[in-house]
Amino acid sequence: MEEQLKQQITRQGMSVEKAEEQIRNFENNFPYLNIQAPALLGDGIMQLSEQKLQDYIETYEKGAAVKVIEKFVPASGAASRMFKELYAFLEADDESLQSNSFTEHFLSNISSFAFYEDLDQSLKKAGSSIDDALAQKKHTMIVRYLLDEEGLGYGSLPKGLLKFHTYPDETRTPVHEHFVEGALYGMGRDNTVRLHFTVSPEHQEKFEQHVNEIKPAMEEKFASKFLVSFSQQKKSTDTIAVNPDNSPFVEEDGEILFRPAGHGALLENLNEIDADLVFIKNVDNVVPDRLKGATVSYKKAIGGVLLTVQEKIFDALERLDNMDEDGVANAEKVYADELGAKLPPHYNSLSPAEKRAFLRNKLNRPIRVCGMVENTGEPGGGPFWALEDDGSLSLQIAESAQLNLEDEHQNSLFRASTHFNPTDLVCGIKDYKGNKFDLLKFRDPKTGFITQKSKNGKPLKAQELPGLWNGAMSDWSSIFVEVPLITFNPVKTVNDLLREEHQ
Repeated sequence: MEEQLKQQITRQGMSVEKAEEQIRNFENNFPYLNIQAPALLGDGIMQLSEQKLQDYIETYEKGAAVKVIEKFVPASGAASRMFKELYAFLEADDESLQSNSFTEHFLSNISSFAFYEDLDQSLKKAGSSIDDALAQKKHTMIVRYLLDEEGLGYGSLPKGLLKFHTYPDETRTPVHEHFVEGALYGMGRDNTVRLHFTVSPEHQEKFEQHVNEIKPAMEEKFASKFLVSFSQQKKSTDTIAVNPDNSPFVEEDGEILFRPAGHGALLENLNEIDADLVFIKNVDNVVPDRLKGATVSYKKAIGGVLLTVQEKIFDALERLDNMDEDGVANAEKVYADELGAKLPPHYNSLSPAEKRAFLRNKLNRPIRVCGMVENTGEPGGGPFWALEDDGSLSLQIAESAQLNLEDEHQNSLFRASTHFNPTDLVCGIKDYKGNKFDLLKFRDPKTGFITQKSKNGKPLKAQELPGLWNGAMSDWSSIFVEVPLITFNPVKTVNDLLREEHQ
């Protein structure tokens, strides 16, 4: 590699060795995940009876009072994709709406959006109003004032700062709704709710301002303390882009192009959280108060599952350390019964010391409990049993890009999957001695993937790091629990806010 390119790589905060490793990934591609079967109800996915649900909720509520709990919310994504169809309408410049049913639906129901009053006031400052603009068929004016900086500027804001829901006495953004959720299921020791938002640098000031507006009323309402922190995706996690021939993609100014490496880069941010339990949930998956019941119940339940299993794992590890006579047998039972994991064929041929070492390695890991909803056609990572290098089977969440869907057998396993993970996790990131795990040691770097992109009309290849709840957590202890579909209500387009779940 030329010296000039090496200097650019170093300025990026990346080692030349890491860049060369990424280029080798482009050259060799990533191996497919070796899935053996889909995880199904009763075989990898727990289904909670009403009694079990209540038991786990009770366990969580007792445990949460003495735990440090943090809610980790990836919130850096821009909302521009929410308005893709509205931008297309502006480009078409067709006031009649004849060719854009999406925009027609948006305008026909515009009074149902939580941002309606703000948009109306913005137009009134320009000498008009929404009603006037509709009557005069100035449809582009309404859309422009929603998206552009001369109006609300929603096209350049992150989702977390858009108004989603209307209440009799207020409107709420997703950030506001996460405050409420945090108080309902994320309150830990000392009546403290800890919220952490990953944000983009250009928006952090706006997030901080919004949080400062919300926080006093929330603390008074819930008689609790809110500790809110922010972090940004590290530039050092960006990955090098390459040309189709796998040489570094150099822009017109002579600089190598580095690109954000997907949500897997947030593992670095998660690794800096110091808490006993961490809930992870996407910023746009929020509902009004009237529908929060199921979310709160199942968040507490998966927290209770984690605390229950964690206690048994910690006990098993201590018994292994103490060389208890039945320590190995107990650890085998915990590994099989609590994690549902399957021992490798060669396990029975191991010596007692080797069995102890094997089990200790398998149990002394970060733990995650993942909510799984029935797949009704939504995209998302599916749960599978995957074959490990040591011959054991583990539960993994796999994206379709990680699977060889051209292989008939792999494709049939993929199609047989019944559930997917809607980014609904609770994580235990400390070991049985109370020390934080270094989460970077429990990811599988071979589970990234390559995507085809372009810039300025030139094709390029981009590389994504192992996804945060995919390969970035490959070597965690995983438990999958079925949760109801009502707990999954993402907002992908602005018109999703017109769905009954968001009204």
